[in-house]
Amino acid sequence: MPKALTVRAIEAMKAGPVRSEIPDGLIPGLYLVCQPSGVKSWAVRYRAGSRTRKHTLGRYPGIDLAGARELARRTLLSVASGRDPAGERAEERRSAAGIAGSSRDRFDAAAALFIERYAKANTKEQTWRESERLLATHVLPLWRARSIQEITRRDVVELMDAIVDRGAPVSANRTLAVIRRMFAWLVERSVLVTNPCTDVKAPTAEKSRDRVLTDDELAAVLRACEGLNEPFGALIKLLALTAQRRDEVGQMSWREVDLNARMWTIPKERAKNGIAHDVPLSEASVTVLAGIRRITGSRGLVFTTTGETSVSGFSKIKKRLDAAVPNSSPWVLHDLRRTAASGMARLGITLPVVEKVLNHTSGSFGGVAGIYQRHHFADEKRAALGAWAAHIETIIGGSAHHG
Repeated sequence: MPKALTVRAIEAMKAGPVRSEIPDGLIPGLYLVCQPSGVKSWAVRYRAGSRTRKHTLGRYPGIDLAGARELARRTLLSVASGRDPAGERAEERRSAAGIAGSSRDRFDAAAALFIERYAKANTKEQTWRESERLLATHVLPLWRARSIQEITRRDVVELMDAIVDRGAPVSANRTLAVIRRMFAWLVERSVLVTNPCTDVKAPTAEKSRDRVLTDDELAAVLRACEGLNEPFGALIKLLALTAQRRDEVGQMSWREVDLNARMWTIPKERAKNGIAHDVPLSEASVTVLAGIRRITGSRGLVFTTTGETSVSGFSKIKKRLDAAVPNSSPWVLHDLRRTAASGMARLGITLPVVEKVLNHTSGSFGGVAGIYQRHHFADEKRAALGAWAAHIETIIGGSAHHG
């Protein structure tokens, strides 16, 4: 164990024939560097990922022993928070000189490779194009010439703050998901040792009305249903296929369902708006319902393990589903309803029909329009939900039908 440096010992040190570093026994990592010329300076050594770094503090006696220890403490605290002071200083010098790092280590080169080799090969065109757009809009303007080796957790947090400060909190969440996946991919390829996005939380809690799952996210969630204890897997599938509310689906009874007519009628007592609602069942929905084991009970519940009460414990199920999309922004089960509504609109279903599927009484059917509009859109609702089910079958290869 080295001894703590003292002012007397430092003053007594003579220049040697070669450069030497004398450790301070009080502050681990602090060294007094003595040059053959007699010049003395301070430096801190630490590790950033797998690399050893040296951060120069300044010359002695301009910085005395007490000052050096204080600067060393601050440096080590910043390292503990995820920063790399030596790397940051090197980057500042390169920027001032107009010099970038190795071209393959530049962020813009790594981002282009990520889109080309990973995103295009593993995600749908809509998804990788959105990832490319988020990188181009929010990340490249700040990190284009940065070395990926020197980007720290603090850099990520500050990037998220900058996006939020521009009034785009949801985009900040989406951008974090993209760069987290990108850095994870670079770690998998042994380009990086650590992911600077690790433990960085989504910068904002998204409001329910903001969240729509992508096709890839929805497919991952529905595939994960195959591994859930029944009847939870079937329940989640019906939430996605029917676009109805969680409690309306979860408390469904067999007396409400006519599989032959492919119709589910939510009675007004259970409908949120107090209006009875007919939900046409697609072939996929009928298949899911037909596969549920019926448990005898006085209430005739569809989703039950006791026969007398509907299932609960959704938080545990949600954790299982979250594990299927680990790099996704936060979402809740109600977002499956919004995702279906948005998806139907994307398929060309008109807004009035989507609102009828959702049993909305506002929007196109609010006020006087609602009083005079008596058309129930039965055929249009069936066509809409059929088209949506076909789309789901396409994105997951038909696995929504099974289980």
